[in-house]
Amino acid sequence: MVENQLSVKSEKFIDDLRVYLFSSGKNEQEIKEITEELEAHLHEAEQNGKSIDQLVGASPKEYMMSISSEMKTDYRSWAKYIPLIIIGSMSFTIFGDLIQGTLSYSLFKIIGTLVYSILFFGGVMFAYRYVARNQVSRIMEFFILLLPIFLSMLFIGGVLFVDSIYKTPMIDFGMVGSWVIGLTLLCFIILFSVWAKTAILLVTLLALHLPTFLLSFTSFNVVTQLITSMVITYVLIGLYLFYTVKKAKRNKEVID
Repeated sequence: MVENQLSVKSEKFIDDLRVYLFSSGKNEQEIKEITEELEAHLHEAEQNGKSIDQLVGASPKEYMMSISSEMKTDYRSWAKYIPLIIIGSMSFTIFGDLIQGTLSYSLFKIIGTLVYSILFFGGVMFAYRYVARNQVSRIMEFFILLLPIFLSMLFIGGVLFVDSIYKTPMIDFGMVGSWVIGLTLLCFIILFSVWAKTAILLVTLLALHLPTFLLSFTSFNVVTQLITSMVITYVLIGLYLFYTVKKAKRNKEVID
């Protein structure tokens, strides 16, 4: 591993390449070896007064895709992340339902939620690959990564609408079962956030459901609660965005 710091542009390229290869299903050990080797080459080039463009060419996107095409997809080791993403996506629906009471789902809703989770997983992986190979700004990266979350929420909204029209058998988990599921998911989300080194899942979950839960104890009418909840949700997400941007700027200043 190269001890000396690379330029900010080179560091970002290495990070983006690592994310792109990971989201493309490549082996972790191979990703580590390739990025470390490239980091050494970039450091040597910069020491000789060359820029990253002279090493990777005019199109970083094509360079990433070229490296990815030369690597085998590691389906076995990569598949272990699928349950993590799927369970994380299901938590949005489950926590929203817990606010309303105990968990009780129709067969159609369970199937719809599983499909929603798969779509969410695919959307997240596509979003990560897109932001990595196109090297977008941090602000644009944040909104792109949020896009699959909101699209998935729209899909599950459609599932709920259809479920209200067509009745299928119900499965009731009861009070104890509901809270056990809720606490298990909460622990999972916290551990996942620590493991992934990002609070985006936790922050989005809190922003979507905490305002609704707190406002349910007020005397506001339904419309006022809905509008106020939406405003608070956007404010919380906006504050998190502001924090991440400021943090990125501080890190850049430290490197410079």
